[in-house]
Amino acid sequence: MTQGQRVEVGDEVDDAGGRAIVTDIRGGVPQLRRGFLQEWPAEHPERLQVTRTRAQRIEDGDWR
Repeated sequence: MTQGQRVEVGDEVDDAGGRAIVTDIRGGVPQLRRGFLQEWPAEHPERLQVTRTRAQRIEDGDWR
């Protein structure tokens, strides 16, 4: 995937702190979660890089 691609809920993204899952989009800002940690808003949404889409995660059996 390319940097700047529009992220969607369920996508796995790479942000400055590592990989995270997009759990929601509030006011145009993706909300991220890593493991069981608390959600946080993406500091630089335009820099998020999609590593796997929601559909790819489901196909891989990684839907949680």
